[in-house]
Amino acid sequence: MLKNRWLAASCWLCLCLAPVAHAQGQANNSVFIEELTTQEVSAALKAGKTTVIIPVGGTEQSGPHMAIGKHNTRVKALAGKIAVSLGNTLVAPVLAYVPEGTIEPPTEHMGFAGTISIPEDAFKSVLLGTARSFKKHGFTDIVLLGDHGGYQKALGAVALQFNREAAKTSVRVHYIADYYRATQTTYVAALKAKGLSSAEIGTHAGAADTSLLMAIDSSMVRPERFAEAASAGWHSGTLGDPRPSSAAMGQLGVDAVVKISVEAIKKAIAAPSR
Repeated sequence: MLKNRWLAASCWLCLCLAPVAHAQGQANNSVFIEELTTQEVSAALKAGKTTVIIPVGGTEQSGPHMAIGKHNTRVKALAGKIAVSLGNTLVAPVLAYVPEGTIEPPTEHMGFAGTISIPEDAFKSVLLGTARSFKKHGFTDIVLLGDHGGYQKALGAVALQFNREAAKTSVRVHYIADYYRATQTTYVAALKAKGLSSAEIGTHAGAADTSLLMAIDSSMVRPERFAEAASAGWHSGTLGDPRPSSAAMGQLGVDAVVKISVEAIKKAIAAPSR
């Protein structure tokens, strides 16, 4: 009887520990630096994973129907998919604090509760410090991906400044404008091919914006408030009509962004240093 009890207890313990071991295995294989130990990052570098993506999001209102962390959630998920496709790439923690307009008087998204805005100089300094950190650790190609349109020029300026500093080394920062551009061109064209109008697609929190988030994390979307967003317009923080939105529509954007970004990153890394 004691033997049977011991066997039962052993089996129970194995069942309890199995999910933990599985989770640890997943973490060890993660492309996200924040999920790895410092030893695992070092091992990845030695194995040739010398490209790192810095995903830039933003904390801004997105109408009454989307959570404020929209950009952060999207850029992390998309950067992860891009890193997996590239195969030699890790992903840094998302930069969630970005320029979103002046605070006094409030401009752009700062008129809506929950939005966080920082000065552009501070934003650039954080990115430069992050890139310099990765250079110190042995990464040779540092990729900037931005999910929000307002700071795209700043990303380009950071890349230019870093590359001037590092001109005598083999380390470069690559600003991939095609990541954001894909959401404004290829993705929009795909939605129009599905019958959506420009007014529905919109430029902020419309069907394009909303569908893309639905494809990545539908829990951050409130479909019951689509009609309110459409009728109130910018008074509710919306420029577009989210009512035609769907995860299937958003997947068109996911596919376009990942494919185009992977191609652009490979091209940028292969290009000779200037």
